[in-house]
Amino acid sequence: MIHDFNYMRASTVEETLGLIDRHKDNYKIICGGQSLLILMRQGLVAPEYLIDIKNVQELNYINFDRKDGLKIGATTTHRQIEKSTLIKKHYNVLVGMEEGLASVQTRNWGTIGGNLAHADPAGDPGPVFIAMSATVKMANKEKERTLPLEEFFIDYFETALEDDELLLEVQIPPISPKTSIAYEKFNIVKNDQGLVSVAVSVTLSDDGLSCKDTRIVLGAAAPIPMRAKEAEQALIGKKLNDRVLDKVGEKASVEADPVDDIHATEMYRRHLVKSLTKRMVKKAWEQAKALS
Repeated sequence: MIHDFNYMRASTVEETLGLIDRHKDNYKIICGGQSLLILMRQGLVAPEYLIDIKNVQELNYINFDRKDGLKIGATTTHRQIEKSTLIKKHYNVLVGMEEGLASVQTRNWGTIGGNLAHADPAGDPGPVFIAMSATVKMANKEKERTLPLEEFFIDYFETALEDDELLLEVQIPPISPKTSIAYEKFNIVKNDQGLVSVAVSVTLSDDGLSCKDTRIVLGAAAPIPMRAKEAEQALIGKKLNDRVLDKVGEKASVEADPVDDIHATEMYRRHLVKSLTKRMVKKAWEQAKALS
């Protein structure tokens, strides 16, 4: 049952920040509401004020330049990202990620800012963005600040956003030469949330024979999307072979911090982490090599 609340609709960032500052003790931002309304119906959150930013068009954009990379406004929908020719050309992994995210109806209405601010560890965008070294821009009435996305997630459904802040933008740097990113999630029902997901970026050495740099990011395998840093170190400087893949997958499995729940056991999730990590490392490596 949804408790009574005061509904307010903002049309600009300035207006939104003013409303947040006025009601920061008990408010929620709504833009798509794909996740928030479920929590409200379950009685898990009961804000006194609901601030709707769906019509804040200054946060609805996808911009790219070769120097600064990609910038996506917080009210941009998943469907806009999925169908963007600009993203398909420069960051195609995001198109594939979005095609597997929930239903078309959800992607048509849900927004990228809402997804990240909701901070569900099983969400699709977080691991991919972290693998791409993304940052997020936030603001209150007084100032703006940026933060690496891997530092944005604090715990289950908890972020580094302060009570008076609004998420404004996702920033993704240009993809380095000889670099590719791969992402996959394992789910029982197509387009459902993954039991486990893995995003991997691989940058090859100048000769294309060894790994110069990598990011291995696990989703739904810990309270937050997490980098498997020991697995990364097991890959950097190495040539790709079955022995290296096994070691990287095993280290990622050990680093993960999954839970037992009605969907899967901890042991099964660790097995999935190992298998998906090996598969995504190999896929990203082969894609990067094809770019050489």
